[in-house]
Amino acid sequence: MFSSFCSALSVLFIPNSTSLPLDHIHQVSEWFEEQLEDDLKWSFAVNRILHAATSEFQDIVLLDTKRFGKALLLDGKLQSAEKDEFIYHESLVHPALLLHHNPKTVFIMGGGEGSTARETLKHKDIEKVVMCDIDRDVVNFCRAHLKENQDAFQDEKLHIIFDDAKAGLEGRPEKFDVIIGDLSDPHEGGPCNHLYTKSFYEEVIKPKLNDNGIFVTQAGPAGILSHEVFSSIYNTVKHVFKYVIAYTAHVPSYADSCGWVLACDHPIELDMEDLNNRIRERVRGELHYLDGAYIVSSTVVNKTIRASMMNETHLFTEEDARFAHGRGLVSDA
Repeated sequence: MFSSFCSALSVLFIPNSTSLPLDHIHQVSEWFEEQLEDDLKWSFAVNRILHAATSEFQDIVLLDTKRFGKALLLDGKLQSAEKDEFIYHESLVHPALLLHHNPKTVFIMGGGEGSTARETLKHKDIEKVVMCDIDRDVVNFCRAHLKENQDAFQDEKLHIIFDDAKAGLEGRPEKFDVIIGDLSDPHEGGPCNHLYTKSFYEEVIKPKLNDNGIFVTQAGPAGILSHEVFSSIYNTVKHVFKYVIAYTAHVPSYADSCGWVLACDHPIELDMEDLNNRIRERVRGELHYLDGAYIVSSTVVNKTIRASMMNETHLFTEEDARFAHGRGLVSDA
């Protein structure tokens, strides 16, 4: 993470390839560039910077990009893009809600931009959604500037609390049918690392699920060259829950595939027709990405990643974590 707009926006370049200075952040630039790995960068064309702010925890920027529409950055790292965020958010939310026999209550860890709540609230029978994000300023920024999520933010079923997800979940008196982890990737020094640990899953997540409850978390990049965190999270969850499914989807704006891990203590039945029926019966409107066939097929990963998952021995703990590329909270913020 970065300690100022200047560092958060140093990935924007003008035509002569010099870095965009802080006092010109609202001028039209040409490219957004993000360091995906030490030896790999990803860039796309930018029309302009729409909005920028700084919270206690991070820098927040909304770009207008040529290919992906509006793009939300936190500390210079792409979080979601208007043209394809539905891939990530539908994949995160709907499989868990559809595989549950009758979900009524949902707890979202993170999710400050509101898209996970939006997808959750498409389910007609949902009675209560609690969204817990540590950064009030991110939530307010997204509430103000992401028009597609305003209905969700105004829905009376949505209850927002501002806290660390562990403290927020522990502080609730009730249990939940579904718990969703819409968290930042684990990064060295990052604020979410403890929310991927075996102890957190055992001591907090599992006790807070109702009988037949389902837990799902985003699990980092899941490409053929980028799945080390994904396989570790999968293995860690497997040591806590009896039944675990991992699945993936390619998200163009991330220039990679994303992975999710879904878990519970009762058998999971993946039936295409049953899932399609539940979509028709339960979900308001049309899903853009998922149907029964794709949900089932997304659980089939390629041979290389499958071998990594089956042979993985690493357990995610606070003492022995595995990190995605990037930086966490700066020490001098």
